[in-house]
Amino acid sequence: MPISTSGWSTLWPVCAFLLVLGAPGLLVGAAAGLRGWRLAGLAPLLGYAVGGVFGPLLPLIGLPFNGFSFVACTLLLTAVAAGTRRFRGDVIHERVWTPRAHAGVAACLLLAAGISAYAVFSGLGGINAIPQGFDAPFHANGIRYIAETGDSGLFGLGSLHWYDDGLFYPNGYHLPAALVFQLTGATVPAVLNAHTMLSGGLLALSVVTMVRHFGGRAVLAGASALTAVGATMVTYGAWSSPLLPYTLAVALTPLIVVAGHRYLRRPAFDTGLVLAAGAVALLAIHSSALFGGLLFVVPLLVQRWRTLGRDLAALLPILLGGGVLALPHLLGALHLAGNFTYTGWAANTTPTQAVGELLLFSHNSLDPQLLLAGAVVLGLIGFRRLGELRWIAGSAALFGVLYLVVATSDHPLVMAISRPWWDDKFRLVAMAGLGMCVLAGHGIAEVQRVLREVGGRVAPRVAGALAAVLALGGFLVLSQGAYLRNNADYVALTWGNTARKPEAVVVVTPNEAAAMLELGKRAKPGEWAMNDWFDGSVWTYAIGGVRTIIAHDERAGRQADTELLTQHFAEYGTNAAVRDAVGRRNLHWVLVTAKSGEANATRRSPGMAALEGLPFLEVVYRNPDATLYRILREHQPEETNVVAAPG
Repeated sequence: MPISTSGWSTLWPVCAFLLVLGAPGLLVGAAAGLRGWRLAGLAPLLGYAVGGVFGPLLPLIGLPFNGFSFVACTLLLTAVAAGTRRFRGDVIHERVWTPRAHAGVAACLLLAAGISAYAVFSGLGGINAIPQGFDAPFHANGIRYIAETGDSGLFGLGSLHWYDDGLFYPNGYHLPAALVFQLTGATVPAVLNAHTMLSGGLLALSVVTMVRHFGGRAVLAGASALTAVGATMVTYGAWSSPLLPYTLAVALTPLIVVAGHRYLRRPAFDTGLVLAAGAVALLAIHSSALFGGLLFVVPLLVQRWRTLGRDLAALLPILLGGGVLALPHLLGALHLAGNFTYTGWAANTTPTQAVGELLLFSHNSLDPQLLLAGAVVLGLIGFRRLGELRWIAGSAALFGVLYLVVATSDHPLVMAISRPWWDDKFRLVAMAGLGMCVLAGHGIAEVQRVLREVGGRVAPRVAGALAAVLALGGFLVLSQGAYLRNNADYVALTWGNTARKPEAVVVVTPNEAAAMLELGKRAKPGEWAMNDWFDGSVWTYAIGGVRTIIAHDERAGRQADTELLTQHFAEYGTNAAVRDAVGRRNLHWVLVTAKSGEANATRRSPGMAALEGLPFLEVVYRNPDATLYRILREHQPEETNVVAAPG
């Protein structure tokens, strides 16, 4: 890439995310009475909740979203949380972990976070690498848009690409990232990648918090953290598009179960606030996340069947209160459903293949993850010893069945049921895998239990610790570091800059990125650039800071000016409608990058196919992969210095 990478440039965005998410979440959580692992685990969710609750409201009162308004909103939510504790009920006591157990779980958590972060970092090719995926540029452009405009409204991101009609798009993922971009001065790709590097650690933390909350053993918590970051289909597979907000929502889903169960055990204002805020956070990150969370918790409610009526009655106030907090998001989602065509994805998997991919953890992975599959079997054998966590098997089964029917059937009923997940098997198998990873962790914990009982006859005082080291260490050795290399290779193969196959298409080359940076130096504020579909130029705003006609690789709902210009821009000199569109969009530049997408049978749009030599265009920069033109509009200077890049 044209931007150099140092150790500090790698760590600084990651540390900034920990600050932006951790500090507000810890303040709100502590004020609401959270302590210990629950405070640590729920802190990121509550950090996202600050933006989720207040982000849509700030534009309504004329305030921008920035560091100052974020701090003010954090303090306001903290004050509300502190006020709810006046009505706090009795404290629920829980199983005690020894200090050694806490330390062991923390070590497993840090190791899991490091494994996941390094798999992403090495697979991408560095912190500044440009993810070569379908959705990545839209999220990158959204981060820059919020950082530069302060627009935290729910139709702001949609205006990047659907600039006339507007389109609802939840921005809970992008708001903290915009703050990190402002705080660090890092490149947008670096901010995007730092967020992704942290997602695996957040998943491990969420799983540990859930196991701790439901009274699970420390070795189960540690093992589940490691299995969760090892399973390709839970995180890395969903990143292949990459579905960045959705994967983050999956990582945080166990926390909404913790918040919900905590409330059901002790319905009160403080527990209710944490649950409602967490639900809004999930909804703000991804619209389907709340549906996923509700479905994920259904087996828990069934397990509590004796108190089901009381539980449902207790949840009614939360549904009402949370609905008020989430009203902007709910209305926006309804608007999207009514104005965006839903087609779903074709079912292209046989039943046998789908069952095999699910049970062998081979969906999206380069090879079946047989060690995880075997650990699940051991976990099911020791199912009764899961205690209060037995419901997790039901969640895995529920999403597993939903994945199977979506992967194998295009029946209208199946498509209707799976609409919150866009009829996408990638999203559903990730949720199924989440529960399966806890079962796999339980299988490893069962191995530790057997080893402890055997070793207790010889060295009773250290048998438990030694058995844990053997069980967890054995898993890491046999899985080659929780499948670290396989997952890094998968990232590289699907959306990284270090693809294993030499002939693999790289959507954005270093030369193209250099042209985008050059455009950013030349363009005046407010000037836009003309670009084309599927040639990587969609990254121009994120990298160079100049808006483009096309800001997302999504053709559905494309605007009238986008269609007119991509089809007829070359007729600028003779077509008044084209000139009018150029004026409306304040187009002053044209960026043409290498059509690497031709490997995927895409073609240059007719309006962008033959621009060389046209009298209204002047070449101002050229390199082997990109050409930057200036549109010779009225009242523009006739002379421009042409810069040719080396090569």
